[in-house]
Amino acid sequence: MSVQASLFAAFFRIGIFGFGGGPSMIPLVHQEVVKRHAWMDDDAFADVLAIGNTLPGPIATKMAGYIGYRVGGVVGAINAVLATIIPVIFAMIALLGLYSRYGDQRWVQGMGMGVVPVVMVMMAQLTFDFFRKSRAGLGWVITLAMGGVAGGLIYGIGVHPGLVIGALLIAALLRPEKPHTADQGESAR
Repeated sequence: MSVQASLFAAFFRIGIFGFGGGPSMIPLVHQEVVKRHAWMDDDAFADVLAIGNTLPGPIATKMAGYIGYRVGGVVGAINAVLATIIPVIFAMIALLGLYSRYGDQRWVQGMGMGVVPVVMVMMAQLTFDFFRKSRAGLGWVITLAMGGVAGGLIYGIGVHPGLVIGALLIAALLRPEKPHTADQGESAR
């Protein structure tokens, strides 16, 4: 299968099965991009997710556009974005038509509620994966402290998550690098 066909198929699956909006699509994007096709590793995916969260607009299309561009150039970006939004457009038209006709039925309301636990488990798995990655790179104490501060800022004070991520990116860029000497290289062995 060509790269463009693989991109379209991967992001079409994400568009079809990404119930619950953009954030619920993130684990599906991770599954396709990192685990299934290995177009990027966990570190690169985390970077794309962090930067994507700082920009305005839907996360699913931002990620599709960037990953598509990275894998298949401009055509890949267009391909991945279209593959993500086409199923959603048709599903919205069909589901809103059904909802306007049958929205008061219990089975319709039950369908919406039935998806919530599945999305919750997918988000929990992605959160755990990111926690493990952060713990491996930063250690327990810094990971928990940064998570606590970020949670306090976002949920306690109401700071937009993009501002918190942006501040962390700027802090990482401004942090002075430790000089690497031959002694440090020898002691690491």
